[in-house]
Amino acid sequence: MKGTIIRKIKKSDNDALLKLIRAVFEEHNAPKEGTVYSDPTTSDLYALFSNESAVLWVGEVNGVVVGCCGIYPTAGLPPYCAELVKFYLNPAFRGIGLGKALMNKSIESAKSLGYDKIYLESFPEFSNAIKMYENMGFRLLQEPLGNSGHHACSIWMLRSEEIRKL
Repeated sequence: MKGTIIRKIKKSDNDALLKLIRAVFEEHNAPKEGTVYSDPTTSDLYALFSNESAVLWVGEVNGVVVGCCGIYPTAGLPPYCAELVKFYLNPAFRGIGLGKALMNKSIESAKSLGYDKIYLESFPEFSNAIKMYENMGFRLLQEPLGNSGHHACSIWMLRSEEIRKL
């Protein structure tokens, strides 16, 4: 789509991303407690992703933030495993390839950061995203990995083929 860019998060994105994430949860009537919705770090994603082992990509169309997706080294994950996090899109910008581009950018970032496995957590309410995860090589797990603090999540997935650069 013309006017679309994917770039790393800037401090000025914090408010727009907080609103976007909360709007997606409200749109799907997803659980709010024990999730990113109520996680205090969601209000300052720029600070959270200032970690050299993490990255948050922001999708922008004509200067407006419309999506995000990133990689984060969640505590308690197995060695060389990071979490795919904060994958959210404004509904008006779904189905045009921006979500897939954000996810691919995040997977490439995981490779360049030295990870060979990518974990994610989700909800049944995000069924379209779950289909996309499966199409991108993620497989369902029976229990969670790591310590994200998002205890309300009930779907856990892992992409574990060797993606790390050797």
